[in-house]
Amino acid sequence: MSQEIQELFDAILAGNADLATEKVQTALDADLEPSQILNQGMIAAMAEVGERFENGEYFVPEMLIAARAMQHGLALLKPHLLQTDIVSEGKVVIGTVKGDLHDIGKNLVSMMLEGAGFDIFDLGTDVPSEKFIAAAQENEADVIAMSALLTTTMPNMKSVIEAFQEAGLRDKVKVIIGGAPVTDSYAQEIGADGYAADASRAVKLAKSLLN
Repeated sequence: MSQEIQELFDAILAGNADLATEKVQTALDADLEPSQILNQGMIAAMAEVGERFENGEYFVPEMLIAARAMQHGLALLKPHLLQTDIVSEGKVVIGTVKGDLHDIGKNLVSMMLEGAGFDIFDLGTDVPSEKFIAAAQENEADVIAMSALLTTTMPNMKSVIEAFQEAGLRDKVKVIIGGAPVTDSYAQEIGADGYAADASRAVKLAKSLLN
């Protein structure tokens, strides 16, 4: 790993957004390939963040600031990536279901997925079924990711899945769900393809479903 890539990797792990952006520019100035900067510097750093979270070394605040640092650097790198043939891991439409305004968990999953090389279409909070369907069709989504933090809004996850079935689109997308009250058994009950307890596992789940 080059010094520029190592310094970018370390800046993301430290959650230093300004330094991460600076190191992306340094790597570009050194004529490193945008794909190398993305894969070895950013995606590898976010994978390490996920590992540290699962090992109990990092907690949600550390994950959030690392993900934000990655996003700052990615904003600078994206125009350069668009000029190259970077292959996306997949397209994910993500949102918190109708009636639910909680977004911290959803935002973290969104950032971690982006850090893992997925294209993200974030619909925000209080998202009705028809908006999920429209976004899935418009962006040719591979994965629909839904979040709910209230037991009262969890049934709206089922409503979204039923809407996809009625629209004849259910077999075209994988559906993953998460949120504090959500469980694996609930995912099976409503016909989702999987459940993730946290952002790190959401990345692994999305990758496993598409591979």
